[in-house]
Amino acid sequence: MPHRPVPYEDDLDIVQTPQPVHYAEQSLLGALLLEPDRLDGIEALDSGHFSNHAHGALWQAMRELPPPEPDTHRTSPAWLNAVLEAARPHAPGLTASYLHTLIQVCPWPEHAPAYARIVRADHARRTLLIHAERLAQTATDSTLPNPVTATLAQADTLGHFLERLAGQFASHPGSLPRTVSPAPRAGHRGEDALDEERLLLSTATAHPAELKDMRWLQPDDFTLPLHAALWQCLTTLVHNGQPVDAVTVLWEAQHRGLLTDGLEPRDLIDLVSTPVGSPEYWGERVLQRALLDRAFGVGTRITAYARDPVNTPHQLITGSRRALADLTTLRTRWHRSTSPAPPTTRAPRSPAAPRAGPPRTTASSARTLR
Repeated sequence: MPHRPVPYEDDLDIVQTPQPVHYAEQSLLGALLLEPDRLDGIEALDSGHFSNHAHGALWQAMRELPPPEPDTHRTSPAWLNAVLEAARPHAPGLTASYLHTLIQVCPWPEHAPAYARIVRADHARRTLLIHAERLAQTATDSTLPNPVTATLAQADTLGHFLERLAGQFASHPGSLPRTVSPAPRAGHRGEDALDEERLLLSTATAHPAELKDMRWLQPDDFTLPLHAALWQCLTTLVHNGQPVDAVTVLWEAQHRGLLTDGLEPRDLIDLVSTPVGSPEYWGERVLQRALLDRAFGVGTRITAYARDPVNTPHQLITGSRRALADLTTLRTRWHRSTSPAPPTTRAPRSPAAPRAGPPRTTASSARTLR
């Protein structure tokens, strides 16, 4: 949801250096206070788009009050006073002198639509930042009863927001973000994750036939490169129709150069010799961790884009869509692993056509042939 500053905060006296959007908001409001008839030319803007709460309150007051006649407005401050009176309950820090300041700082009232576009663009960036941060937070929230469902729902929310955003800002070439993407986080290598991968390898060695239905699990889903390589050993043996046990896995691992000074043959045999449960169960656990880690990476990548003010709205849209697409393949494999296989129904067989036989002859025709 869009960020709305806390009501009644006095944010007019800014201590820190104002951002460019602050001056755009001031210029827009100043243009409309000076020439209220320009309100009709400002579309798709509401009070929540303003970064400054008092500015949003002024905008809302101007939208709710009927605009004055131009001739009357030039000679009477009645409409300005009415706007101030309507906005003050929502922003007590507003003063008449600040309204005059807004009018004075506006360079050109006829540029009001351009100022409004700047306000909308910065609001889009701030809102995208909120969605991206929520995705990253959800993906790492261990208290959720169903973290994958919650994370994918947040990814959908982010995707829907990007769709709406794409309809508000015209596309143009050269739309990739200029921000350097943060380095991907290494897989979560806690003991729980490593234990689940070890149990998967051991159980898959004991029940290799089940690996034929586990193509949804890929070596990249493992947090430890050794475990990923051993998974490739197992799938290669199954694919080639070779016997699978601890010794054949050891032999395949030797050919792949996995036996180093830090890994003795006995260690590898022990690693794949403690089966528990089913390979499918442990495979889903490994894939879940991979999906959540990927979602966290997507969230932090989009967060970096949104925090960089040099990116235009369309650059943010394009970069964020590409980042979100990185989650799609893994998401598809997750649904494939957790969805029951559809029952196979055989098409009804059509009745067989009668087989052609020798020509039938009647008794009369037989006599004729004699």
